[in-house]
Order: sequence, then structure tokens, then C-alpha cells
Amino acid sequence: MFDGIGFMELLLIAIIGLVVLGPERLPVAVRTVSGWIRAMKRMANSVKDELEQELKIEQLHADLKKAESKGLSNLSPELQESIDQLKQAAQEVNRPYQVSEPEQAKPDTAAPAPVAAAVESTKAGGDTPKANG
Repeated sequence: MFDGIGFMELLLIAIIGLVVLGPERLPVAVRTVSGWIRAMKRMANSVKDELEQELKIEQLHADLKKAESKGLSNLSPELQESIDQLKQAAQEVNRPYQVSEPEQAKPDTAAPAPVAAAVESTKAGGDTPKANG
């Protein structure tokens, strides 16, 4: 972290900070600065991860173009691995949006119990339900 700064420079900065800020405010200032450094490191790691992901996507895209130009036959192992990764990623993306077949194909033909009882009673010549009014 402190590649260009030696122990003596850090000691000098600490002494100047102690004189300028005093013993009461120095710990708060150190915590604040360390929080800033931590946030910058997190942001740098985030950018690095995004760039690595983009480079991987670009590599997969280039491999797919090569595979398309070869007609998806007689592919090298690297290209075949890239194609398999793309297929797996496509399946993972589509999986949350698939509706299971039993829920989709099962029609709800059974009437709820109170409705069925009311229908049966009217067929049998019973009184029709009256609205409260």
C-alpha cells in the first residue's frame, strides 16, 4: 500500500498529524482516511472484476464467431468449450422464466365448495340465496 513511503516518512506524517489535529481528533481523522482508502480499494476491485468479465465475454464472442465461420463442425477443444459455456449460460438465463407444465396444463374445473353447494340446492328446488340489502 505504501510502496514509495518508508517508515520514517510515516512517522513524520503521524507526528505532524498529532501536532495539527491533537490527540482527540487524530483517531477520528485516521478512521475517516482509512474508510476512504477502503472505499477506493473496493471501487478499484469492482472495476477490475467488471473488466475481467467484459474481457471474458469478448473472448467468448470471438470464439463464437470462429465457430460460426467453421460451421459448428470440426471445432478445436477451446471453441467447443466456449460453445458449451454459452449454451449453459443461455439455459441458466431461461430457467427462471420457464413455467412448469403441471401448473400450465391443469385447468381448474372444480368449483369451490360453497358455490357447488349453492348450485346443488337451486337444482334441487331450494331457495335461491338472497342478497343482503
